[in-house]
Amino acid sequence: MTTVIWLIWGFGATLLVVTGLILLVGAPYVPTIKKARMDALELLDLKPGQLVIDLGCGDGRFLISAAKRGLKAEGYELNPLLVAYAWLVTRRYRKQVRVVWGNFWKADLSKADGVFVFLLDRFMQQLDDKIQKDSKGKNLKLASHAFKIPGHKSAARRGAVFLYLYGPLAKRA
Repeated sequence: MTTVIWLIWGFGATLLVVTGLILLVGAPYVPTIKKARMDALELLDLKPGQLVIDLGCGDGRFLISAAKRGLKAEGYELNPLLVAYAWLVTRRYRKQVRVVWGNFWKADLSKADGVFVFLLDRFMQQLDDKIQKDSKGKNLKLASHAFKIPGHKSAARRGAVFLYLYGPLAKRA
């Protein structure tokens, strides 16, 4: 009985430490509601086969919604429990969906056609800098749930989701 209690305590302590570390580089897990997912996908307006990257994919809900539209979807997540869950729930779409256990700040966004994020206000300027660097002048669309990029006017808004354009698309907007 004592061993079981120590295992439960150890698991709980590990979960708290992991969650605390994640908050240093990203946002806490908050599931994106269906309306926001649909609004983001409508604003991104990607064609089947194009790649959308979810930065902080949590439980994989956005990845599944993207796959149902025929998109390729890649999600980055730091929380190992959420990575395992997202991997399990996206198995049905494994030819279209990839879940990566890793820090999205180190992800290569150059291959993306669209990016979805539900981040925190304090990270939005850093995200803008990363996208500008990674996109290398190619067209890229960013759908941000709830948070704006400082100093940029969104190209469109639907509900609580803002659309930002990068590359030649931004010049036409």
